[in-house]
Amino acid sequence: MGMSRLRVLHGRGGVDLEGARRAVADLLLALGKDPSSEHLADTPRRVAHAYAELLTPREFTLTTFPNEEGYDELVLARAIPVQSLCEHHLLPFQGVAHVGYLPGERILGLSKLARVVELFARDLQVQERLTKQVADWLRDNLAPRGVGVVVEAEHLCMSLRGVRAAGSRTVTSSLHGALRDDARSRQEFFALAGIRAA
Repeated sequence: MGMSRLRVLHGRGGVDLEGARRAVADLLLALGKDPSSEHLADTPRRVAHAYAELLTPREFTLTTFPNEEGYDELVLARAIPVQSLCEHHLLPFQGVAHVGYLPGERILGLSKLARVVELFARDLQVQERLTKQVADWLRDNLAPRGVGVVVEAEHLCMSLRGVRAAGSRTVTSSLHGALRDDARSRQEFFALAGIRAA
């Protein structure tokens, strides 16, 4: 009758701040800059701390409740902010995630959908993996009848360099259970998420 709680720890190693600081100073030198100049003297420390923040998710408690009312329709959180770092260029990508599930025996505290997105976004990532990790984690930890995740993001490695396709957004999806297997449920998920599905 009570709620279920699971403490979520990601298990990734921590950031070696001193090693990162030295590496940034070396990078500045390699780029022809003087890390001891007045403007850059504190940059290696600031960059090391910025990366530590970007790569460290906050711990949270996964809170679920019994689905006593037998709610069996889609639960969807739209436009959850996503910020991550491309593992190929160490440049940010950012956008939104739409995360939905069809409840089974338990329902989830709604803020936890955003926490699960953050859990996997605070890493060196590719968008495809991030999308799948969120969906797989919810499937494995919530046991819903279906899970759907769509991530829409702009990648600065595409916007600022290379093709320089500013404003372009990459869309990825991962579906499990009824949201993958049942055409009507899948269509409802994409429609409520604001995504045109073929």
